[in-house]
This record gives sequence, structure tokens and C-alpha cells, in this order.
Amino acid sequence: MSAEADRSPGDGLLTTDAPVGATGPARAGLLPRALAGPLDEARGWMHTHAEQVPLDGLDGWAVDARTGCLRHRSGRFFAVEGLRVRRPGHPVPAWDQPIINQPETGILGLLLRRVDGEPQVLVQLKAEPGNCNGIQLSPTVQATRSNYQGVHGGSRVPYVEYFTAEAREQHHVLCDVRQSEQGAWFLRKRNRNIAVEVDPSVPVPVHDGFVWLPLRELLSLLAVDDLVNMDTRSVLACLPRELGHTGEASEGDLPPATSLHSTRSLLSWIVDVRESTEPQVERVALAELDGWRQGAWDLAHESGRFFRVIGVRVRAAGREVSQWSQPMIAPAHTGLVAFLVTRIDDVPHVLLHCRTEPGFVDTAELAPTVQCAPETYEVLPAELRPRYLDLVLDALSGDRSPVRFDAVLSEEGGRFHHARTRHVVLDAGQLAEGGGEVSEGPEHRWVSVHQISALLRHSHYVNMQARSLLVCLRAMDAMSAVDAMDAMSAVDAMDAVDAVDAVDAVAVREADGTRDDAAARPSAAPALAPALAPAATGAPGGPA
Repeated sequence: MSAEADRSPGDGLLTTDAPVGATGPARAGLLPRALAGPLDEARGWMHTHAEQVPLDGLDGWAVDARTGCLRHRSGRFFAVEGLRVRRPGHPVPAWDQPIINQPETGILGLLLRRVDGEPQVLVQLKAEPGNCNGIQLSPTVQATRSNYQGVHGGSRVPYVEYFTAEAREQHHVLCDVRQSEQGAWFLRKRNRNIAVEVDPSVPVPVHDGFVWLPLRELLSLLAVDDLVNMDTRSVLACLPRELGHTGEASEGDLPPATSLHSTRSLLSWIVDVRESTEPQVERVALAELDGWRQGAWDLAHESGRFFRVIGVRVRAAGREVSQWSQPMIAPAHTGLVAFLVTRIDDVPHVLLHCRTEPGFVDTAELAPTVQCAPETYEVLPAELRPRYLDLVLDALSGDRSPVRFDAVLSEEGGRFHHARTRHVVLDAGQLAEGGGEVSEGPEHRWVSVHQISALLRHSHYVNMQARSLLVCLRAMDAMSAVDAMDAMSAVDAMDAVDAVDAVDAVAVREADGTRDDAAARPSAAPALAPALAPAATGAPGGPA
């Protein structure tokens, strides 16, 4: 079943009980003025054009005679290697695959400031060769070590000086942690996720292609397909959770929330899963990969599933380098990631999967409830399909009442070509009412939202896909606030009758405090949107 087959462009009213998110055209009105103008202007001078070329025709790249991997002649940037994986007892006990080996730790840096007490983020309008739609919103700095050290011979990376050790002493560091990237496509890849708040007295020049956006507005843009890029989502997930809610509170200002499992027991469970599922991984030459066939234009699996390794020649405007060649991973299908969420003792929890992937530094990390490309599993019997996959697909193709968020977001466009993943959040209570079985298992645990945020202060606990979905949860809260402010502005501008006609009626009722939540949904269904508000749950807590 295709993950996109049952989506319609009009899905996604911004109400508490309807799913948030829709395709880009349907959400065009969501773009704030501060972004819409610069985005239109940038399209006139910024672009990347990626032309597929034969793998053996990539300028500056060649197969290493000693290792059999595809490597850049400088020895920098990254390489495409072969990996042989063995997982005895797993539904798929053995497989071979190509994987990207990029040993360098890059910088994903967000610069923040406060205007009248409200946090704002300096985002970069960036066109990557793998983006399906041209320009997306990137962090202030998104660069590998080779990039910011000038190995590519291009211009310097703007704003990187704000993230040096000296600069960090002068400003307020909100988060600074190394996080993994996709463990199925990257071998032990990690980036430094860092956010720095500049002192209000320090002027920050705004270069072409950069825009200051209120943090609330940036979070609300998660509802627009393929707009906020993967790296921005990763850093946003690492920000202190309450920053996005009030812009004022610190972790010590809010009481700890209660969780179903203590943090100590969760950490022990993660170690247990890591020890019981650790795969045997061996690097092999690309030519030795079982089940993979290299043609003139790509390296692909003989089944046509999974992904291909392709070569592209890139011409760009508005970047540090104007042309280059590189290999890229091109997925065969749109991915699907899903959170099942509920409230336990009035505290929002997510059902997380401790997922093993061959490219992780430490075997397994906390992942979404469901994370896969559904088409990959169409030929497998139900017992070998990912747990909860069919439950999620049935909800997306059925009455959709459990769906709380639904948007398609891009993966990183510098290494992946047109890689897109559908992000959905579903109400586990309503799924259970509909006859779906939602329970913990050996590799699934209910984890409170504040515990996830606490674990994100450390490396290699929460994977990229879970970080991306966590930001979608925060986006739901941000969009409720933006809708309420828009509704109040409309009421100020016109009389009450015109306001109801012009603004979504539910948003108006939320703005003036008269919404009847109990009447708006079945009484047994968890009130998920209020449960996701940081003010209702407290700050991230430490080990319990």
C-alpha cells in the first residue's frame, strides 16, 4: 500500500481534533510575510540543477582499488561503501547494502535572538541538489568540516564564527550535542547540533538568503510539505522544550512531570535491547554486494526496492561552490514514520521503538512507533511486517479520526535525492477504541515527552526520525497558538459575524476561551493537543 495513496491536498484543518498538515499548495497561506517575500526573491537568484550522470563519470570520484568503495580523490567529504549485515534471529537475518561513510562531524547551528521577549531563529534559504522542490529552510549553519575549512575551494560559510569556542563563551548556548543521522543510510554519521542565543546588544548582519523568523512561526511551518529541512528539524528537537512554548521559562522553573517508566529503567531497557540485537557488520567492496547490480547509471537492488546509488552533476547559484559532482542515495519509495501518542496520568507519552540499525554508533536508538517504507514489506507475511504498520496504514486510509498530524517532509538534500518521509501522529486511545491493539512489547515502551527531551541532551539515544516527529508534536502546539493569535487579530479588525465567516470557527472559539473540548470529540479519546503543550506537562526531567 502506498503511503501517499490516500492523502488529499485538502487534508489538515488546524483544529485540535483534525489532523495538522497538508500539501504545500493547500498550506500556502501559512507562510508568514517575513518569509514569503524573501523566498520569492531568492527563487530568482538561487538554485541547484542536478543532472544524473553515470557513476563512473563523476568528476573527482573513483572506486578505490584497495577498498572497493566509491571515494572522492581528496580523501575528504564522504565515501560510498559496501556493508554486509548479519542479525541472527531477526525476521531478515542477513543482507548486504551500500552505505555512506562520512567520518567528519559537521555543524548544524541555529542562531537565536529575542525581540520583545520572543525567541527568533535565523534560518537559511538553501537549495540542495537532492531537494524535490528547490529551496527549503536550513539552519543558520549547515556545513561539514570540509565545507567550513574550505576544502571545496569555495567561499566561506556565513555565520560559522558564532559557533566557535570563543563565541560560545560570549553568548548563551541553548543546546550543544552530537546526534546521529539515518543509521540505515549512514555509517556512524553524527553532526553537532548547536543553538546559540546572541546577546540582544550584539548586532547580527543579515546576509542575502537568510531570514529571521519567530520560533513559533518556524514550528508552525512544519505543516507545509517539504519546507523545513531535516537538519533544521534536528536542531529544533534539541532545543529546550519550554523555549518554544513561552520563550521565557528555564528547565528549573517548571515542575517535573510523572512518567510511566522511570528514566533509569528506560536506560536499562535500551542497554538490554542493544546487547540482544547487536548486528555483525562487515565492510565489503561494492562489487561484492549480494543482491545488488551495478549498471552504467546506478547501483541498485535486483528487486527494485530499497534505494539506488546514483551520480549527479550539480550546477548551483547562491552557494559557496557553483558546480560539483557527487554520488547520492535515491530511495525507491516515500518513507513513513508514525508516533502513537496518548496521555497517562494526564502526561503525554509516545510509544517508542528501540530500533537497531547497522550504521548506528551504539547499535540501537529510540525511534518512532513505526519507521519504514511500507512498499518494502508488501510481499512479507503479517508476522514479519513492522509492528503497528498495518494499524497505522488502516487509520490513514480509513476514517482518519485518530490522525493528529500528517505532512510529508524531506530528508537531507545534500546526500539523498528526492528522499521524502510522511510524518504522522495518531491518537492511540482512538485507535484502541476502534479495535486496534496498542501495547508495549520487548522493543516498544511508552516514554513521556519530557523524558524524550531530557534524553536529547545526550548523544545517540533518539534517532533522526524520532527527533523529526518530536518537532511535529511541538509544531501542533505552536500552530494552535498562531491560529489563536490570527483569530484574535481578525476579531479586532471586524465585527463578530464577519470574524466567524473569515476565520475558522474552532480557532475563534479557542481564542476567546469558549471552545467545548468535551463536545468536540468522543469522551474516551485522549485530549492530545492540550497534552502536548509544555505548560501542561512540566519541564524535561532528569533520571527518576
